Order: sequence, then structure tokens, then C-alpha cells
Amino acid sequence: MTQTELKDFLNEKVIQYNNQDFIESDPVQIPHLFSQKEDIEIAGFLSATIAWGNRKMIIKNSHQMMELMGNTPYDFIMSHTDDDIARLENFVHRTFNGKDFGSFIKGLQHIYKNHGGLEAVFSKNQEIDSLQKSIHEFKKIFFEIEHLQRTQKHISDPLNNSAAKRINMYLRWMVRQDTKGVDLGIWKNISPAKLSCPLDVHSGNVARKLALLSRK
Repeated sequence: MTQTELKDFLNEKVIQYNNQDFIESDPVQIPHLFSQKEDIEIAGFLSATIAWGNRKMIIKNSHQMMELMGNTPYDFIMSHTDDDIARLENFVHRTFNGKDFGSFIKGLQHIYKNHGGLEAVFSKNQEIDSLQKSIHEFKKIFFEIEHLQRTQKHISDPLNNSAAKRINMYLRWMVRQDTKGVDLGIWKNISPAKLSCPLDVHSGNVARKLALLSRK
């Protein structure tokens, strides 16, 4: 495949997937439900957190998360009571359970009350061409509050040899300026050039077939 053919092929894939129809079958639909910045970024963060496994189940359970928060995620984060947290305990998505959900609510409240919100935290510690250190520092700040040790596994750390696929996907949703309206692009303090596309077995194999990668 020549460079021109490769470019045409990749542009065709952009047109195929980067359009409004894609939203209906993807978890990115969850933050699209909201208009307030804080609601969008919280809904996106929580739905990205559980974005592994069956896609339909991810979407179903993400909607359930929003319903448990009264479909006002920012207000719930900032003003929840102990009884509100108790009502989350029956939630489960694979290994992410109600206790994890409760810890995430408290971690998010800590982020907004004490660190200026999600965009502010991720905007700190940026490197010239990467957000890996920003993700690492975000995780440290997020878990400054009292939490179960098991809950830490639900936020990956790229400086601890993780691909951090879900959190990198979330950052794409928030940062990428998308004229087709799939990614939301509401954060202005991070350059899209710093976003990462983590490799897994599938994307790595495809990239090698297209000669985008030569390394093992």
C-alpha cells in the first residue's frame, strides 16, 4: 500500500466512525446527555471507568450510574449524603461495585472541592508531548481521601506499565476538538497533540499490517 493509498484508507475509516451515528452505540453517548461542563466531564469519567466488557452492558450500566445520581452528577457529587452513598451499594459492573462507586463519588468531590475540578488536575504536570505524568498525578490526588485499597485498580497508571486505555479514551473525549461532534472537546487547557492512542493486541496487529508500526 502506498502512502497515498494508506492516507485514503485511513480517511475512509475516519468518515465511517467519526460521525453522529457512532454515538448511538458507544459509551461516549453518556456525557452527550448533559450540557453543563461539570456534568459532562463527570458523566464521561464515570462511564469511561466502566468501559470494558460488553458494549451494550457498559452503556446500560452507565445510564444506571447517572440515574442513581438523579441525572445531576455534579450536584450529586457536591451535595450527597451518607444515605445517598448507601443507595449505590447494589450497583455492579464486572469488578466495579457499589463500594467502588461510593469511593469514586468521594474522590470526585475531593477533586472539585480542593483541587479546582477535573480539568484543572489533568492540566497540571503536563509534559511536552504526553499526559502520562498528568494521569499518574491525578490518581495520587484522587485517592488522597479514605478509600478501599481494591478501588485503586479502577484507575490505571501509565507510569506503572499500564496502557491506561480507558482514561486515555476519556481524555480524548474531553480534549479533542471534533467538528463531527463525537468527542466533546470541552477542555481548553490541554493540547490534543498530547493525547495518546494506547496499543492493545488488536490495534497493534492492525498497525503492523498497515506498516504504521515496525517494532514488535
